[in-house]
Amino acid sequence: MLFIAISLCFLLACFIAWMILFGSGRDVVTGWVRYAAGKTKYRIQAWQRSRKQALGQAGSSLEGWWLRTWLGVRQHYWLCLAAVVLIALPPLGAILFSGKSMLQGFEDTGRVTNVQIAELLKGEQLVPPPPLPPDFFTTQEVQQVRPMLVGASRNWQLLNPDYVQRLLLVFKIMKEKYNYDMTILEGYRSPERQNMLAALGTNVTNAAAFQSYHQYGLAADCAFMRDGKLVISEKDPWAMEGYRRYGEVAESVGLTWGGRWKMMDFGHTELHLPGVLKKP
Repeated sequence: MLFIAISLCFLLACFIAWMILFGSGRDVVTGWVRYAAGKTKYRIQAWQRSRKQALGQAGSSLEGWWLRTWLGVRQHYWLCLAAVVLIALPPLGAILFSGKSMLQGFEDTGRVTNVQIAELLKGEQLVPPPPLPPDFFTTQEVQQVRPMLVGASRNWQLLNPDYVQRLLLVFKIMKEKYNYDMTILEGYRSPERQNMLAALGTNVTNAAAFQSYHQYGLAADCAFMRDGKLVISEKDPWAMEGYRRYGEVAESVGLTWGGRWKMMDFGHTELHLPGVLKKP
């Protein structure tokens, strides 16, 4: 059915373009319409003669109304054709663009999103994992990638409850489906800390105080645990593959992933709520 609708729409577009661009095409169609109209007129006149006695007061009857309608259509056939096209195009457009899966093999990611959010809203309240000891954030590798991380807040209680449940669901899926253990590096960030990080340069953050979702408990930076150690570096192929999957899962539950930004932040996710930031 969808193939037929697409074919009809394509043929209609070709016909309209042919009529507009080629005068010979208009002449052919006009000649055909006039020929058809002449035959129709002859048949109508013959029918009128045979029914003249029976019609009587047909002007006020249903039969007379149909006759007048047909004669009006025949007289203004171009206007009627344009009306038919205008009426037919919106339903065809609705059929063609109402869903994403117009072609076979196209992956409908919206269905995945709905399933994940439906699971999230079933009522199950996921519990945050226990915090990691501070010495996990003071290793040489961590300090090279994320300096001053030891003083960051990892208190789940300071985050928006809706965001917490979505992020914990991401952690759960990453563990069960891809065998990645995840942990939070930084959640809520005070305005003072935000300004301090912004002062370090654009390679750290472009956002000043209250320009980041961290100040509203709607963002967090996360990384992976492997063999009892924190793995943050994007140079690690295993971690980079984890970030890619992390971004896919986060987006499937309605979060925004920093890996798609111009200044990519692979471990960052945030929940956009209306009215929080003027320019998210």
